[in-house]
Amino acid sequence: LSSSSPSFILLSMMSYGMEYPFGQLGSAVLAVDGCIKAVGQADVIRNQFSGATFERIIDCSGKCVLPGLVDAHTHPVWAGDRVHEFAMKLAGASYMEIHQAGGGIHFTVEHTQNATEEELFNTFKHRLERMRNAGSTLVECKSGYGLNLETELKMLRVIERAKQSMDIGISSTYCGAHSVPKGKTATEATDDIINNHLPKLKELKLSGEIHVNNIDVFCEKGVFDLESTRRILQAGKNIGLQLNFHGDELHPMKSAELGAELGARAVSHLEEVSDEGITAMARAKCAAVLLPTTAYMLRLKQPQARKMLDEGVIVALGSDFNPNAYCFSMPMVMHLACVNMKMSMNEALAAATINAAYVLGKSDTHGSIETGKQGDLVIINSSRWEHLIYQFGGHEALINYVIVKGQVVYENERCETMSSY
Repeated sequence: LSSSSPSFILLSMMSYGMEYPFGQLGSAVLAVDGCIKAVGQADVIRNQFSGATFERIIDCSGKCVLPGLVDAHTHPVWAGDRVHEFAMKLAGASYMEIHQAGGGIHFTVEHTQNATEEELFNTFKHRLERMRNAGSTLVECKSGYGLNLETELKMLRVIERAKQSMDIGISSTYCGAHSVPKGKTATEATDDIINNHLPKLKELKLSGEIHVNNIDVFCEKGVFDLESTRRILQAGKNIGLQLNFHGDELHPMKSAELGAELGARAVSHLEEVSDEGITAMARAKCAAVLLPTTAYMLRLKQPQARKMLDEGVIVALGSDFNPNAYCFSMPMVMHLACVNMKMSMNEALAAATINAAYVLGKSDTHGSIETGKQGDLVIINSSRWEHLIYQFGGHEALINYVIVKGQVVYENERCETMSSY
């Protein structure tokens, strides 16, 4: 490093002896290429970089530095919120009852099909900013409220545009099999996806117009059955997409077993997963993306997080942000995971960082504070990192800085003048 090559330094004065799931951190130096140049004790780092010129120094005395949070499951591109359905849910209507009455996904699909690309991008941008300000530095973003090729591509173009212009990491997911379009059978929808949607995605990928990372299917009774799901996922795998799909949410479908068999990177939801499915996922290193907001808001039984962890399944967390589960905050997701799914705070933090990065195929570059990894960090206004989970809904007074690729992308000046306690 030299004066002509400015870098970024972070100093952290964490309480030594405190249990910290990512190791003790004295200082971190972030180089201009956006990667972490060094991690270690403050005096060692100061000596190592004694001749360097720094663009900025942040004194983190009394604060904690954490890896940027990773949200492994969101549906953030859509028009047409469903606030009017919330009262129906509170009165006892089930997810499928609302869906069969023409609400749910189909309500949002109609509005999304009618929205312009610019309208979708503007709302998507604001949602990403709210996620980022709550500590998320890498987010999985799905399509899925189009169901026809034209609208699915419109959504994927919006996600691609955000990838290129926003200061937050994005892993994009094609989720055209989110529901069966009106007027089609599941078999007809499956054939359309395999014969029309996926070849077009392959063409756009080769031309460099759209880069999709994952493929998702809603494997559920009354939506896409196991065989349709298998066909779509295999076709997606054949064009190089990672398999990362919805399964075993409302009914036991043997989705976990299917994911293990096909080499899926992850299966989401899993409220109704079988014991055999858990065992198969552990053996196949197929991660479980658990969504405590969904179980909470739909009053479903909680996923068996403890059993999965005890059996060696890689457990990740996601907000499942969508019109049905309107939550931007991974700190709140971690809190719900600890209280309702009996995860420890260490387990929840790992599930919202390194394990969620694994789900997106990014654990070699994201999810922990290590030399050579991307400089995505969250600095919180507390000497104990556990406050980020302990304070339910308190992240707005706790998150002081969010850093992506070594650059401050969010600075909460209120943290300098107010106590987080």
